[in-house]
Amino acid sequence: MFEKLGAFIVRRRKSVLTIFLLGTLVAGAIGSLAFGKLDSGGYSDPQSESAKATTYIIEKFKVQEPIITLVVDSKTSVDDAQVAASASALESEIRSVEGISKTFSYWSTGGAPTMRSTDGKAGFILVYADLKSDDFDGFSSLGKVVQERFDGEYKGLQVYAGGGAVITQAINHRIEKDLLLAESIAIPFTFLLLIFVFGAMVASAMPLFVGITAILGSFFLIYLLTLFTNVSVFALNLITGLGLGLGIDYALLMVNRFREELHHGKSVEESVITTVATAGKTVFYSGLTVFVTMASLLFFPLNFLKSFGYAGIAVISLAVIGAVIALPALLAILGEKVDKGVVRRSAITPKEDGRWAQTARTVMRRPIPVVVASLTILGILTLPVANIAFAQIDSRVLPASDRAAISSQVIESRFDGLLGSPIEVVVPDGVGREAEISKFLDQVKKVSGVVRIGAFETYGQDIRVQVISSVASRSTASEQVIREIRALDRPAGTLIGGAAADFTDSQDGIAAKLPFALGWIALTVLILIFIFTGSIILPIKAIILNALSLCATLGAITWIFIDGHMKWLVGDFTVTGTLDTGSVILVAVVVFGLSMDYELFLLSRIREEHLTGKSNVESVAVGLQRSARIITAAALLLAGVFATFMTSGVTSIKMLGFGVALAVLLDATLVRALLVPALMRLFGERNWWAPKSMQRFTLKH
Repeated sequence: MFEKLGAFIVRRRKSVLTIFLLGTLVAGAIGSLAFGKLDSGGYSDPQSESAKATTYIIEKFKVQEPIITLVVDSKTSVDDAQVAASASALESEIRSVEGISKTFSYWSTGGAPTMRSTDGKAGFILVYADLKSDDFDGFSSLGKVVQERFDGEYKGLQVYAGGGAVITQAINHRIEKDLLLAESIAIPFTFLLLIFVFGAMVASAMPLFVGITAILGSFFLIYLLTLFTNVSVFALNLITGLGLGLGIDYALLMVNRFREELHHGKSVEESVITTVATAGKTVFYSGLTVFVTMASLLFFPLNFLKSFGYAGIAVISLAVIGAVIALPALLAILGEKVDKGVVRRSAITPKEDGRWAQTARTVMRRPIPVVVASLTILGILTLPVANIAFAQIDSRVLPASDRAAISSQVIESRFDGLLGSPIEVVVPDGVGREAEISKFLDQVKKVSGVVRIGAFETYGQDIRVQVISSVASRSTASEQVIREIRALDRPAGTLIGGAAADFTDSQDGIAAKLPFALGWIALTVLILIFIFTGSIILPIKAIILNALSLCATLGAITWIFIDGHMKWLVGDFTVTGTLDTGSVILVAVVVFGLSMDYELFLLSRIREEHLTGKSNVESVAVGLQRSARIITAAALLLAGVFATFMTSGVTSIKMLGFGVALAVLLDATLVRALLVPALMRLFGERNWWAPKSMQRFTLKH
């Protein structure tokens, strides 16, 4: 199949390339429309109890949540006549902003105690807007307008703008700015490294060609998805990182094989056909492995994680298409001009034998000490995982100096309980059962962390009560509060909602789907690697090694982002003592998928050598010689791309950048260069064993 595809591409090279480039340009133009339609939320389980409570409050009680919370700090007393006059003037100006429907404040409600700070010097202004739930652009825009106009000094008052719309705007703005910075660093850095690896200017542009076209095409697919579902703004970073990374990986493999065939004396046409039939097949199956790994994110109920699944599937698919179809067409047109612009002549001609083959033979002479030493290093890196704790993204992912983060800190430190994110107790058909509800609330009052029980609010036959907690709503401590409240004997039909319940249900939703996601990854990867290699042993070994590499990566992430070590390496961030659950899962899935990418690169070449009749040891040595340079170069380049994410001001993006960069470096050096050859030597010819009844299902190389 791949040989026929290669022959077709050679015959229609100009048409194939022209159609691909025109399609990419159109996709990039339309895809740019996606930026204003992306969501900074998506952390809720839509089927959970808290989601039902939220729906009930909005639809039955007709209650709106404030989109912006302003703290007005007087430095004297909120009851001072001059302070009240200035605050009222401020509130009046805020109401005049287009898009804002109403406001409530300490002053307009006649001095509601719940809206005053504990020191009596600050009060709340709550801002509401009539926006559709999926109008993320309008939500973010209002946050930007209010923050720019009113955050800061106002008639002798200090105003702090916070709340959902302001935090959303702050995170979105940071990500867009950080994305431009990361790309401005990553693309030139990548090109310089590619020149060193390929030794020629023209060849060095090939990976960027695949990567950039994959990114532009993915933006278009993401735009189409926004027409039907919510997509997280964080998906942009994954598209950029994976697009450049996989473009580099796949183009390195394809161009290297093309040059190898040319240097063996084949014509340009023959070289392209052989490249597609060998390296193209490897890229296809490698991409398929990463594809099914990223698809595991679709199992989770959170749209935040689903968005990364969509993004990953889109960019992987387009990177494979670019590498297997468009790039061969370009190579067929360029021919031997691919080596134009020589910078480093020694990189142009691949060596049949060299230091990588010597490294493999050295490792295979002493496999047991190498395995023990490598596993010890991975074990040491894994140890900090014992301290891992999970939460969700909040304003603390922003730099501590960010005005939105400062506002959130002021609210948390100066107000009695989290008024802006109460625990909601909803009792449908509760009228007539007030005594039973009061008895339940008396028990709720005794739960550690509960500060205050609000008054009964009656809407028709339904009752709603707000419970104010002193515990941050998206933290491990808030989970305990919700679990204790739900464990109480509550009136029939009672729903417990609010931000803390939403967080608890999201964590439970992830935990419930995690076994299915892991099972999907394990099963599909086992099947794909078996089909590709014809071995039962190699897929099992690959999954175990990748799991060890992943554990070491999570240990290092814990040591830095929870324990707060080596902040100089990743840049300053707020140490919260927790990791965002969704971001950890994302890192784990991306790392596992990329590790399998490199596994197939290496096994493909070893398998090819073994099928020519070489011994197990010699197959490993030659396979490593012909692929390790590419794997190491790809890993360095991919690590460099993701390392630029550490320049981000958003902690979860820093973590993604650091985690993936470390993992691919570990994988390409410690795992692929040392552990794989050592274990291949220990297993010997058994590496390639499979029952005869199953061999007919394997791929013919």
